Amino acid sequence: MAARPSSRPVGPCGGGGKMAAAGALERSFEELSGAERERPRHFREFTVSGIGTKAAKEDSAGGFYYMESGKLFSVTRNRFIHWKTSGDTLELVEESLDINLLNNTVRLKFQNCIVLPGGVHVSEIQNHVIILILTNQTVHRLLLPHPSRMYRSELVIESQMQSVFTDIGKVDFRDPCNSQLIPAVPGLSSNSTTSAAWLSNDGEALFALPSASGGIFVLKLPPYDIPGTVSVVELKQSSVMQRLLIGWMPTAIRGDQGLSDRPFALAVHCVEHDAFIFALCQDHKLRMWSYKDQMCLMAADMLEYVPTFKDLRLTAGTGHKLRLAYSPSMGLYIGVYMHAPKQGQFCIFQLVSTENNRYSLDHISSLFTSQETLIDFAITSTDIWAMWHDAENQTVVKYINYEHNAAGQWNSVFMHSLPEEEIILRDDQDPRVSNIKILCNGMIYSDHQSEKNQNLDLSWSDLKKEVTLAVESELQGSVTEYEFSQEEFRNLQQEFWCKFYACCLQYQEALSHPLALHLNPHTNMVCLLKKGYLSFLVPSSLVDHLYLLPDENLLAEDEAAISDDVDVARDVMCLIKCLRLIGESITVDMSAVMEMSCYNLQSPEKAAEQILEDLITIDVLSTNCATLGSSQLHSVLPLHSNLLRPPDSCSTTKCSMFGECLFGRSSTCLSVGHFIQTIVELFFQEVARKHIISHLFSQPKAPLSQTGLNWPEMITATTNYLLQLFHPGAQKFTFLICSLTSCLCKFANMQESLPARTVHCKSFCILLFLQALDCFRHAASEVGKEEFLDRLIRSEDGEIVSTPKMQYYDKVLRLLDVVGLPELVIQLASSILTEVGGDWKRQATLRTCIFKHHLDLGHNSQAYEALTQIPDSSRQLDCLRQLVVVLCERSQLQDLVEFPYVNLHNEVVAIIESRARAVDLMTHNYYELLYAFHVFRHNYRKAGTVMFEYGMRLGREVRTLRGLEKQGNCYLAAVNCLRLIRPEYAWIVHPASGAVYDRPGASPKRNHDGECTAAPTNRQIEILELGDLEKECSLARIRLTLAQHDPSAVAVAGSSSAEEMVSLLVQAGLFDTAISLCQTFKLPLTPVFEGLAFKCIKLQLGGEAAQAEAWSWLAANQLSSVITTKESSATDEAWRLLSTYLERYTVQNNLYHHCVINKLLSHGVPLPNWLINSYKKVDAAELLRLYLNYDLLEEAVDLVSEYVDAVLGKGHQYFGIEFPLSATAPMVWLPYSSIDQLLQALGENSANSHNILSQKILDKLEDYQQKVDKATRDLLYRRNL
Repeated sequence: MAARPSSRPVGPCGGGGKMAAAGALERSFEELSGAERERPRHFREFTVSGIGTKAAKEDSAGGFYYMESGKLFSVTRNRFIHWKTSGDTLELVEESLDINLLNNTVRLKFQNCIVLPGGVHVSEIQNHVIILILTNQTVHRLLLPHPSRMYRSELVIESQMQSVFTDIGKVDFRDPCNSQLIPAVPGLSSNSTTSAAWLSNDGEALFALPSASGGIFVLKLPPYDIPGTVSVVELKQSSVMQRLLIGWMPTAIRGDQGLSDRPFALAVHCVEHDAFIFALCQDHKLRMWSYKDQMCLMAADMLEYVPTFKDLRLTAGTGHKLRLAYSPSMGLYIGVYMHAPKQGQFCIFQLVSTENNRYSLDHISSLFTSQETLIDFAITSTDIWAMWHDAENQTVVKYINYEHNAAGQWNSVFMHSLPEEEIILRDDQDPRVSNIKILCNGMIYSDHQSEKNQNLDLSWSDLKKEVTLAVESELQGSVTEYEFSQEEFRNLQQEFWCKFYACCLQYQEALSHPLALHLNPHTNMVCLLKKGYLSFLVPSSLVDHLYLLPDENLLAEDEAAISDDVDVARDVMCLIKCLRLIGESITVDMSAVMEMSCYNLQSPEKAAEQILEDLITIDVLSTNCATLGSSQLHSVLPLHSNLLRPPDSCSTTKCSMFGECLFGRSSTCLSVGHFIQTIVELFFQEVARKHIISHLFSQPKAPLSQTGLNWPEMITATTNYLLQLFHPGAQKFTFLICSLTSCLCKFANMQESLPARTVHCKSFCILLFLQALDCFRHAASEVGKEEFLDRLIRSEDGEIVSTPKMQYYDKVLRLLDVVGLPELVIQLASSILTEVGGDWKRQATLRTCIFKHHLDLGHNSQAYEALTQIPDSSRQLDCLRQLVVVLCERSQLQDLVEFPYVNLHNEVVAIIESRARAVDLMTHNYYELLYAFHVFRHNYRKAGTVMFEYGMRLGREVRTLRGLEKQGNCYLAAVNCLRLIRPEYAWIVHPASGAVYDRPGASPKRNHDGECTAAPTNRQIEILELGDLEKECSLARIRLTLAQHDPSAVAVAGSSSAEEMVSLLVQAGLFDTAISLCQTFKLPLTPVFEGLAFKCIKLQLGGEAAQAEAWSWLAANQLSSVITTKESSATDEAWRLLSTYLERYTVQNNLYHHCVINKLLSHGVPLPNWLINSYKKVDAAELLRLYLNYDLLEEAVDLVSEYVDAVLGKGHQYFGIEFPLSATAPMVWLPYSSIDQLLQALGENSANSHNILSQKILDKLEDYQQKVDKATRDLLYRRNL
């Protein structure tokens, strides 16, 4: 080992320093637990899938502090992260001591895996917080945004902000860049008892696991922005000779007794571009590895520092622990705990390196302890903090300064003890009431249990009922006899309640089981991580320190460290001894007297006097005080007198010290009630916090005057100043007591989320304010006589705007309003009404005040009654408008509709109409309210008008499926309203459309550009009858049908007219619906036939995709029959639907055939035979003209030939000709004009084919002429006979 003068500490030197060394008087610490005060945590759960099998379950915990957590102007000030692992579950929580963090709890479950001890590591880089997680099967890396990236304000002033876990739901836990399976490597166990993880300077995530051969496996994930897979490196023995000795030399020759060198404790320290991995192995040696060089740089035998190590040499060191602490100025400190039966030893080393980069350990201190089960310990550059768990399930925490404590005396940390195992009841106490009271006072039944109650939606009262019912049911189930004496029943009742109490106590013990210590070297804050909650260690006050010290330590205390004044120091010590003696003398009955006195709102002073008399009676006080000596007793009595009166002449130091005497041991001498705790919390939040921060900033040496925060100094200064604010002799006490009253009111108005005594506290608060109201009333008679009251009611400019008495009442009403007591405001305002006389303005003000507070309290009937009595019409209208809006927001519409509104009917209707036309239609139901208002008064025509207007606006403004549904319902309601009226009165006036409804609040005099519009002309009134409304109702149903079939049409369907709807329906393929709409509104069916013909064209020319798409709209139309003789395609079905329509819907001039054929020919689609045959029957001449229009000459020639043959009697039935050409039949004709046009078209082209076609027609015509000539002669012959 190198000499110390030539060695240097490892790590860069710079600013910073140690924790403050202990002074002459080592103050103890106390545990500050928020388990019963904090809110229940609601964890967001995420499951990470994995493979493998679970191993043994082991609970562990840890914490992470931000680098700038101790800086005043940092966004991470007083923020830290802690976690708890249990088997496959990892719970992460981010805490802040300054603000409320939202979404700050996360629970991760790794399926078929367990989280290894030490397998969670949190690091921070510039823009991210990175969490490394190591399970027995996988490694994970979570990237979260850094708080400084989320909030860039220099000074955080918000009361709440988002946690770093807010967006953890966006993390892909299966991303191969950040999650990998651990490769199967020989020697790598899946059930490691230790592990470590760290982040390199290059952004690589590294995980360390012990190797069965004595080395260390290091798994590496590449940086998060570089893809790659996990790689494994094994750090093996440091030298070839050492490996040869282990592999070849027999054990007896080496002197090795078979102990493994496998690491069971790992720790990592990062330096520049390397990482030192420290491993405490089972052979009691501490080894240091370099990850960069992949070699062992140092091995030190820890048994060299243990006085008696012969027994330890033969046993594996499985109970040892290893911790590191780094100081920028002093280097790296290593703490090793050596576990031995019945004792333990802490060894503190400093890592030093020589000039040739050889490393060694500089032994600084060895400290011994008799505690056996060490849970965790932490070190700094000056102190050791250790936590044990004793055989009585009590947590023991101590700390020591290892550099300046030669005697090895550990300093005490006073922990919260578990509740008593048994409840001792007096004979006059009911077991059920007493046990419920103890269970619900926050000491046994904390918020961790109430979290489960919230999941069951149980209030405190319901919970007590459930508990009582469960215990009594268990009791009744065990009873076999029907008659009991009162004493037997009480004993049996106490037995079962004690069983339930024991179960609660076991649960409380499990929650308080310690898991880890969390120490922040930047702020010197120490936290205890327990299984169920988190607690803090704070410096004890002087009185707490002296009161809780053991007797032997109290006698050894230096009085000069208590106070510079020797007499004051002696008096304080004497007072502490008296308090300890009195605490030992107080019996259970005496404590019950004080408790019942406070519970029944009696004076605590009288209860204390009674307890004092009891002590004197039984001669306990005299006996105990005799041990103090007469001189000390005389010193106590003046001090007692001084404590009972306000210290007007005391210095600030003495006031602070006496404040500690009065308040410091309140939690020890007397259990502080839940009510008082809550009041103090509200007082601190609402009032004291601002004054304390201002005070701490103003002091030159205060903790907040510097940029760095120190937790012990901060909590001590805050507590001392808070106690001064509570002291009646403080300068600002008179002002703050008013603010405390406001806090008291807030507490009295809380919901039922606290124990049963809250009801008594609320009643007590109301009683106080009722008395205060009587005082206010009596003081009104002294207005104008008392100068203080005159100054109170004087306005800021010194002018009196009304009578002094009325101004006094205004002040009182405002005070009660600010405090939040509306019942007292109503009571006082009602009494003032008797004094105002005929002052109608004052009456209007008071009645408006009464109306407002009745409305706030939900007294709707009383609010309406006060409204009707307001003499000022403008105020009455404002209150009426407020009544309508508030009741609508509360959904108390029945009261709003059923009020009579005498002489206010039109005003109510106008208010509701204006609100209906000004707010969003889908979030407010003012139209429906107005409809109910008119229906309740049997004004059905007005009700129908309202619903028709509602439906019109829905169509124009709400372009959604829900809007179309409501539109149909509105029109249907309007139709029903008119059906309830006699036919001659079943009509409404069409609501006006235009700017008034299109743009609510728009100016009626100017357009969108702000220019003056022309004067409105007389608009013709449109009357809608029942038939018109039925048509609109039908149109609304069709709009909904279209929107359900084609969601893309929702945006345009709402306000479309009937003609526009026909086009939309045709586009969507709803031809049956389109025809129904046309028939309802008497519209031609031409668009329907043209649209269907066009779809047939698209299907015929389209591919398989068009065929598949067509089945959806074909199914929406009812075909006449289904073709089953062959496989039918969508094209065939479409043509068949067109054919069905042409047969079903006929018109006189065959318009629909014409438009269909015209559409087909215009797109160059050959006409199907069925369509040609169908049209030949009805109008062959028109078909010929269509052929000519589209230059279909061959088809025209064939049609003329067939038509001539039909006239002559060949196939005449196919052309609709009943009687062909004959002398006895009616006359027939041919479309000679069209035939001439055909011949002319054929003659214009000299092609040979056209000549043949032309000759064919001429031959047919010639044959036709011959037969006509013959038929004519026969006809003439018959006439001449």
